[in-house]
Amino acid sequence: MAAALPLVLLVLLLLGPVGRGHAEPPRDSLREELVITPLPSGDVAATFQFRTRWDSELQREEVSHYRLFPKALGQLISTYSLRELHLSFTQGFWRTRYWGPPFLQAPSGAELWVWFQDTVTDVDKSWKELSNVLSGIFCASLNFIDSTNTVTPTASFKPLGLANGTDHNFLRYAVLPREVVCTENLTPWKKLLPCSSKAGLSVLLKADRLFHTSYHSQAVHIRPVCRNARCTSVSWELRQTLSVVFDAFVTGQGKKDWSLFRMFSRTLTEPCPLASESRVYVDITGYNQVPMSPVTTVPLHPRPACASALFSALPLCPQDNETLEVTPPPTTTYQDVILGARKTYAVYDLLDTAVINNSRNLNLQLKWKSPPESEAPPVPFLHAQRYVSGYGLQNGKLNTLLYNTHPHRAFPVLLLDTVPWHLRLYVHTLTITSKGKDNKPSYVHYQPAQDRLQPHLLEMLIQLPANSATKVSIQFERALLKWTEYTPDPNHGFYVSPSVISALVPSTVAAKPVDWEESPLFKSLYPVSDSSSYFVRLYTEPLLVNLPTPDFSMPYNVICLTCTVVAVCYGSFYNLLTRTFHIEEPSTGGLAKRLANLIRRARGVPPL
Repeated sequence: MAAALPLVLLVLLLLGPVGRGHAEPPRDSLREELVITPLPSGDVAATFQFRTRWDSELQREEVSHYRLFPKALGQLISTYSLRELHLSFTQGFWRTRYWGPPFLQAPSGAELWVWFQDTVTDVDKSWKELSNVLSGIFCASLNFIDSTNTVTPTASFKPLGLANGTDHNFLRYAVLPREVVCTENLTPWKKLLPCSSKAGLSVLLKADRLFHTSYHSQAVHIRPVCRNARCTSVSWELRQTLSVVFDAFVTGQGKKDWSLFRMFSRTLTEPCPLASESRVYVDITGYNQVPMSPVTTVPLHPRPACASALFSALPLCPQDNETLEVTPPPTTTYQDVILGARKTYAVYDLLDTAVINNSRNLNLQLKWKSPPESEAPPVPFLHAQRYVSGYGLQNGKLNTLLYNTHPHRAFPVLLLDTVPWHLRLYVHTLTITSKGKDNKPSYVHYQPAQDRLQPHLLEMLIQLPANSATKVSIQFERALLKWTEYTPDPNHGFYVSPSVISALVPSTVAAKPVDWEESPLFKSLYPVSDSSSYFVRLYTEPLLVNLPTPDFSMPYNVICLTCTVVAVCYGSFYNLLTRTFHIEEPSTGGLAKRLANLIRRARGVPPL
């Protein structure tokens, strides 16, 4: 009895504050969402976002307990004094011309850009160590990031979170366009989620379905945000985003109908128990939909006369020849201005017990009762492409086309080009033409390359006239590398990082200032700067350039010939030096031989 008394007192001490209601509320929260967008080309885009927010100052507090925020990333922030970290792994290319502007676009391969605190003394050393640590965390080839593919932009990449200063000496940016994304990168990314892939929206992250798509991009964004309205304290925000584009004509046997099970081979069963918000948004906006007031939440009961046609068999108001049916019908809809266009979303709240049916299964389905008319997809106001021109293996030209399709508005864009050192740029050949006239940039920053040390960096602020195509071209010369600097497959070519275009694109609809905590999460990473434009960052295609490549079969032939000659000569000399020669005395022969010689003589034949 006496031995059990200390144990009882310990239990009472642990349960006492909880019973009196003095338990400290959790300082971290998790919000997850899935946005499903039917694209104009007939494909279907699915964008996942998991936001973990932690009310803690990791660089000032000695944190020893991690609840929702991943410990591996929290230690990176405190160890390397990070201000922001943005990492993405992408397989494929987002076709802005046919799919429209994305929520968060990323270049093909691996992209990493980091803002360090101003207390870091050696930024290059911290950058190298950080890339090696991230390479181990995400099982990627980030350890190949070095000074030959790292640049320091001066205007293109601004801090997305809180920033007291914009000294770009603490910014590093690198792209590995040849990085191949596979399951080995997806698995550690899912392990950073509080529920991993066991519950919530993450159960849909099935590797064999995600990588069997036209486009796949997963990213990690870490930044400090304000904890309150006055921004007297700081919180850390981790956003894990994943975007995929499903080919509806392949997965749906030539139909535009889709469902969660058809796309992911799984359905939603339950929300993540650690999430404070778990929602699914389905874009149900028609291309010619009538204008509606932005930022409103409309219940479906009672149903409007024609706005709820997507949830029933009634035809759409803008297009009377089309009918859609969404199963199960949502309880609410959300309307807002997203990326310069008014959007309407059907909202499914997984925390609502009425959404998950009795079988604990939610399979969203969209069916077209009558096939939609084939019409040209809407062209975004800004899109770009890049290509290499020229012939031979000595000189060439890099060309970038920037399209502004707005009928009457011009706007500036920031163009960032990172070119490897083995392509020697001729800056005096830089030409920018718009509508057949020279277009002089208002800002130019050029950092020349150093052989085997750093790449070229070219940043320009270019004004794009309305309804125009601007061509940026610059000539280069191919360098001859050392034979040890070629890749194992040199005839495949060498990759050049894509161009980065950052701009404030004019919006067709004026957006109202909204509360970012109440708006959908997919809109709050790049908030609208004003009511007439929105920020967008686009990437062109990565380039594949051939360099003068020696015939690597000749060393093989020389080695074979040399080894043959050495073997023959060495073998002959070795036999002559080591072999013992003996003189064999000729034998006179026996009785048989003598008899044979006698017979041969009698016949007149020479003897044996």
